Amino acid sequence: MSGHKRPFKPKNMPWSTRLVFAFMAGIALPVMNTLTGKEWRGLEKLPAREGFIVVPNHCTEIDPIVVGHMLYSQNAMPHFLAKDSLFDVPVIGALLRGARQIPVERTGAGAGKSLEGAERVLAEGGAVVVYPEGTLTRDPDLWPMKGRTGAARLALSTGAKVVPVAHWGAQELFPRYAKGFKVFPRKKVRVLVGDPVDLSEFAKLPGDKATLEAMTEVIMKDITALLETLRGQKAPVQRWDPAAHHQSTHGRFVDRGATPTDQHNPTEQHKDDAGTPEAGDAQ
Repeated sequence: MSGHKRPFKPKNMPWSTRLVFAFMAGIALPVMNTLTGKEWRGLEKLPAREGFIVVPNHCTEIDPIVVGHMLYSQNAMPHFLAKDSLFDVPVIGALLRGARQIPVERTGAGAGKSLEGAERVLAEGGAVVVYPEGTLTRDPDLWPMKGRTGAARLALSTGAKVVPVAHWGAQELFPRYAKGFKVFPRKKVRVLVGDPVDLSEFAKLPGDKATLEAMTEVIMKDITALLETLRGQKAPVQRWDPAAHHQSTHGRFVDRGATPTDQHNPTEQHKDDAGTPEAGDAQ
């Protein structure tokens, strides 16, 4: 693991928010340290004195803990886009609001409103985590699938750097749509941070659908390349597209606890899942 540690925390973050982060980290981090070994690489590539957008792959429902653990340990307070219904859950909702997480509707006109909250976090020097796939990947082998355009829209509107992150191993601890943890043997979770995505060719282009989709594909390519490095394998040439397989763009597509065979041959279920949507595509 790199010895680098990001030296900066947003100066304007209220102490109450920092205390909520510390409380949540005090619960989650000891659990993760007990259940997993970790290998973090590329930490020096996290921007030190500016807000930035983090774009990870999404293959299990505990991904936010994995990515949040890495960012928090580097003094970057993670702000996730979380489904708005979670903010109505007792205790959980209070913690999410206290930590200034960003509510987002998965569909409809409200899906874009979350970008305003994300823009404020970035302006204050925070880290906004956007899962560009919008939900857990539907790819049978857990490769990144076709992305949605929320991260691209946020990057275009703010000029913030987009930092790709790939991780692998958490899916062994908590498989996609599992009913429980697989604690033994102890798992190793590896995280690889990449160089900021080069989106310079899009800087002066209008934020139309074609531009946002092209930006999103560049982002997905960088995430996939990092995951190929971690896995020591090549991703499929054709990226998995849920629409081409008659799958919804959010929600579970197999029953929780389904066998690997079931997940390779899913019957669309359209049930709620991880609660970490991205900001949605342009309308």
